[in-house]
Amino acid sequence: MKTAFSTLAGAAALALGLIAGPAMAEDAGIIVYNAQHESLAKEWAKGFTKETGIKVTLRNGGDSDFSNQIVAEGAASPADVFLTENSPAMALVEAAGLFAPVDADTLAQVPQEYQPSSGKWVGVAARSTVFAYNKDKLKEGQLPKSLLDLADPSWKGRWAASPSGADFQAIVSAMLELKGEAATSDWLKAMKENFTAYKGNNTVMKAVNAGEIDGGVIYHYYYFGDQAKTGENSKNVGLHY
Repeated sequence: MKTAFSTLAGAAALALGLIAGPAMAEDAGIIVYNAQHESLAKEWAKGFTKETGIKVTLRNGGDSDFSNQIVAEGAASPADVFLTENSPAMALVEAAGLFAPVDADTLAQVPQEYQPSSGKWVGVAARSTVFAYNKDKLKEGQLPKSLLDLADPSWKGRWAASPSGADFQAIVSAMLELKGEAATSDWLKAMKENFTAYKGNNTVMKAVNAGEIDGGVIYHYYYFGDQAKTGENSKNVGLHY
């Protein structure tokens, strides 16, 4: 059995699917190619082993690195499970025909809007794309109604994002699915003119908190993670969904 996890963008989702390949030996356990947070994957693996008695071996790496590795390994891949945050990496492996269908009972546990039409993997966790804003610089009536509004010239130099990682690629993939190629292309061209690039969601949030920038596109849990600690990097930040 080979299983895959991924995340949808926007309301993103970790997902479960099966990679076509030879069945695992009963006493060998399973190998997980893990591109999720290592500490979270360890907790899932520990809980799975406690419930089933099946040993789990975690191999940790990046989304695109593992998806390309699985494609290169093909049916000979030792991976039983692919765990990743972002749908583009999952789509690459799916396009190579390396996933087997997910059991119908497993699919049924997840709302249909969080399932891929192929049924080759399924969402198991969710996150939201939000506009984090500095509460001293922007009031509720000044906030964008959607990501598309950030293409307007009035937002030039006023918003930030972290475009270099797989997280942002997932956001663009969601826009492509929902709005189409022309709208997505126009938005990216306008974004290039309007936005300020930072490296990492946390860095964007810190810049917003410090008043370096009015607002930024991030995933919601960075805010809540900081709030659960000292809150020093998010005390001036509001979240707009």
